[in-house]
Amino acid sequence: MRIRERRFTRNWLSLASIIVIAATVLVAVNRASVEVSPRTQVASGQAAKGAIAPISIAVDATETPRKILHARLSIPASPGPLTLMYPKWIPGEHGPTGPITDLAGLKVSAAGNTIPWRRDDVEMYAFHIDVPAATNAIDVSLDFLLPATVAGFSSAASATARLAVINWNQVLLYPQGWGSDQLTYVASLRLPEGWKYGTALPVVEEKGGTITFKPVSLTTLVDSPVIAGSRFRSIKLTEGTGPSFEIDMVSDNAEALMMSTDDIAHYKQLVAEAEALFGAHHYQHYHFLYTLSDYTAHFGLEHHESSDDRVAERTLLDPSLRKYNAGLLPHEFVHSWNGKYRRPAGLATPSYEQPMKGELLWVYEGLTEYLGDILTPRCGLRSAEEYRDNLARIAAYLDRYPGRTWRPLIDTTVAAQLLYNASSGWAAWRRGVDFYDEGELLWLETDVIIRQKTNGARSLDDFCKRFHGGQNTLPMVKTYTFDDVVNTLNDVAPYDWRGFLTAHLNSTDAHAPMGGITSAGWKLVFTDVQSEYLKAYEQARKTADFSFSIGLLVTEDGTIIDVVPNTVASEVGLGPGMKLTAVNGSRYSLQDLREAVRTGKSSTSPIELVVENGEMVKSYKLDYHDGERFPHLDRDASKPDLLEKIIHPLTH
Repeated sequence: MRIRERRFTRNWLSLASIIVIAATVLVAVNRASVEVSPRTQVASGQAAKGAIAPISIAVDATETPRKILHARLSIPASPGPLTLMYPKWIPGEHGPTGPITDLAGLKVSAAGNTIPWRRDDVEMYAFHIDVPAATNAIDVSLDFLLPATVAGFSSAASATARLAVINWNQVLLYPQGWGSDQLTYVASLRLPEGWKYGTALPVVEEKGGTITFKPVSLTTLVDSPVIAGSRFRSIKLTEGTGPSFEIDMVSDNAEALMMSTDDIAHYKQLVAEAEALFGAHHYQHYHFLYTLSDYTAHFGLEHHESSDDRVAERTLLDPSLRKYNAGLLPHEFVHSWNGKYRRPAGLATPSYEQPMKGELLWVYEGLTEYLGDILTPRCGLRSAEEYRDNLARIAAYLDRYPGRTWRPLIDTTVAAQLLYNASSGWAAWRRGVDFYDEGELLWLETDVIIRQKTNGARSLDDFCKRFHGGQNTLPMVKTYTFDDVVNTLNDVAPYDWRGFLTAHLNSTDAHAPMGGITSAGWKLVFTDVQSEYLKAYEQARKTADFSFSIGLLVTEDGTIIDVVPNTVASEVGLGPGMKLTAVNGSRYSLQDLREAVRTGKSSTSPIELVVENGEMVKSYKLDYHDGERFPHLDRDASKPDLLEKIIHPLTH
């Protein structure tokens, strides 16, 4: 669809008008078979009675500058007990992250009469009501209190005075007992006057300041966020027939939307490279929803026909931020195939109240991390050297951090819903969601093995075509199991894939899996020279990484984020949360700390740090003399350079 760029007035469509439009459009949508029902249906007595009439939802977003959304729903209902659910398990976030604590002002009524509700005392996302006699629909009104904190995912800061990202799961309820594919919603949205918007949702009309969307399943509605703002820019990436692609951008500052012609060309190439990699697509169109703001959370969240991508305001203007975020859109775009179309059976739940099982996240996220990181140089968003520097960083920290000696990779997937919210303190010992980065190393080794076993005739690209490609389809979900992954790999290149993958997933070896790097003709080394990519990485994160020398990860102001066990910093008793105040007798600065580590190589004196730990101040002496150590990949000329082949564009 094309993005509408009209200005809005203050009129408001009535729910009755929306329902009339819904009924008309629903017929047209069904005739055109626009939407494919993608997920397993819920087996329940209620669902067996037949289809439920469309649910209407009208969202008033005109108060997003003061961080509040208003919603009104009309839900078909029969007399008797009814349970309404607030979405709990959010797709792509892999956990029960539905922000129910920010739900406010909930009121239920029928024919103008208030209906009492009661929250379930075990399932806190459930609300019980008794529908009165002679009632065929209930009205629900609620508010969602948009948070101001930037820490978190879609339930974190999503609005400023000039922009908003609207996630439908935050402003709706649904009747229990129905699968999200079985429920049809007719949504409308009112934005602040003058704001423009971008979304993958198809539009019926814009009238009186309200956008009315075509009826879609609850699955599709939740999967289709809207970005909007007073500073908005849309960039078309394709012309002519076939699916359309565009980048829809919002920011607090119009200058931040000035994407260069080179980057536009790279994103056009990304589309071409991704379609060449998978050989088929499973969308009608695709929207990169790109938010550039310092006042929203920064992350990427995949959707089938769009992605919610949020970065710092100056990402397109600042070279360090640009390098740091170069892989975000490629990663989320890959998810349209790997995560949305092909999805682990344990993550393809029929409703948002059913817990998800994440044991295959090393495929869902790990493979996506690998493919996103090779598509980034294939389309020109990163150089080959930057790709290798990023790979060296990943391999080095995984090899250095000892958490893998007790927690195997498979446990990071099973415990993902816990680890996403874990503290950064002691992450080196706890481990985090390492199925992203260690998953990348695992899939790199898989790619290299395929190339070696077939003498270069096949690669992981062939796996992607078989597993994710096939025929072009509309959005749908095709689930898979561990056996499906193993069997497809064996179809591409016979090998003991079951044993290979099982060994890696359950390993507590002290060292990271380096087979992909070494077999590809490279080796991990450390020097005292920091690459330009690693400099940009630290500058973007406003941190300094001494993990490979004294064992500290610190912020620019000296706060210790983490301490790596079995390093000199750990041995002297430093810990997360402490703050460096002086280095070798001088007031702390990051430059002085770097200089102390660097010059310590030619000195017999220890590095002396003065550290605040709450109310206590203490001096620590670090007997360290190996200088700065930064990871790099060094070429092993005795083997073919497979990394060069892996990141070579498919369309050239």
